[in-house]
Amino acid sequence: MRGAALFLLALGPVALAACGPVPLEQAERICMEDAYLATGPRGSVGVGVGSGGRTFGSFEMSVSSDYVMGRDPADVYATCVQRRSGQPPSRPLYERPGWDTYRPRRS
Repeated sequence: MRGAALFLLALGPVALAACGPVPLEQAERICMEDAYLATGPRGSVGVGVGSGGRTFGSFEMSVSSDYVMGRDPADVYATCVQRRSGQPPSRPLYERPGWDTYRPRRS
């Protein structure tokens, strides 16, 4: 029991460090996806034929709460960057090069 308590005491500062701010450039990169998702629903459809002629299909759709609430993607971006880095964005979302053609990376 005492060992578990010592472990939790040692783990506390490490866990809190993970919650700390990230560099501004990293926060801006991360928050681009949140802003993109606020522009509208996203989805994909897949159809294929497997071995033995078996067909299959898939459908995926996601809608962000920011889109449902009608939030401006620029506000979503600025709030996210501020929350993650503790600083305002280096430039507004709509002035970022490539925003008009941005597509998030697939994981």
